[in-house]
Amino acid sequence: MVAAAVLPAPHDVPTTLNYYTPIGDDSEPPFTYAIDPPPGVPTSNYGQDPHPTIIHDVRGKEDTVSLDKTGFQFVKHVSEEKDFLDEDRIKSVYYKEVEALLKKETGAKRVFIFGHAIRRNYANDDPTKTGANQYRGPIENVHVDQTFEASVERVHRHLKDEAERLLKSRVRLINVWRPIGHPVAHHPLAVADWRTLDVDHDLVPIRYIYPDRVGATYRVKYNPQLRWNYMSEQTPDEVTLIKCFDSDTDKARLAPHTAFLDASSPKSAPPRQSIEVRTLVFDSE
Repeated sequence: MVAAAVLPAPHDVPTTLNYYTPIGDDSEPPFTYAIDPPPGVPTSNYGQDPHPTIIHDVRGKEDTVSLDKTGFQFVKHVSEEKDFLDEDRIKSVYYKEVEALLKKETGAKRVFIFGHAIRRNYANDDPTKTGANQYRGPIENVHVDQTFEASVERVHRHLKDEAERLLKSRVRLINVWRPIGHPVAHHPLAVADWRTLDVDHDLVPIRYIYPDRVGATYRVKYNPQLRWNYMSEQTPDEVTLIKCFDSDTDKARLAPHTAFLDASSPKSAPPRQSIEVRTLVFDSE
């Protein structure tokens, strides 16, 4: 008989999270340049406001959270892909797995994948490994990947002539996040419970300036009522679904998230590696 896997004991973590704060004159709406800014203009006009908090371990209590209630969900899913080193294979094999997983978990009829990011932080352990999708460290500030308006614009940008029809039914923007290679020890991913968010106070839209367009993300102001969650020692077979937008205003509409420092992680544990796939999820075909 094969012994059952031993799950780690629940492990809440005291840490510090970085929230939004303006810098200097806050009369100008906040912005970030994804390109070199014009001469004399800073790359961004806001900073970080660190606050201590507790990240609550959902391990063993996964049924207390869900996409529609809290804005995030943990799902067991064994992928055929293990290394995530081949971009073509990620798009041809893993994207299909993500599409099937989201249809199963959400009941959606259509899933459109518009990109992914792999975070390996090779800058700290192997400077010979490069590549735009391979050379990123964890993001350590509280954020949401798209504003409500930018999420709708995503539908127009990617689905063009179909956009108006698709937007007549429910649309969600969901990130599918999973560890690569080994359980997460350093810089786990924390997600905030939608029900503890003050939307009018906490969310700050940030103009994100690209060479050919302007997008928008949310940074998040400090709110002591926010309840933060994670899954301890999350494995490559455990996926986090993170909602960044939902057109159904009666459901959780998004979940702020951030990487965080767990000082209790063993120093000998390997650096975090992860992949997040970004998707638009439609209730109509």
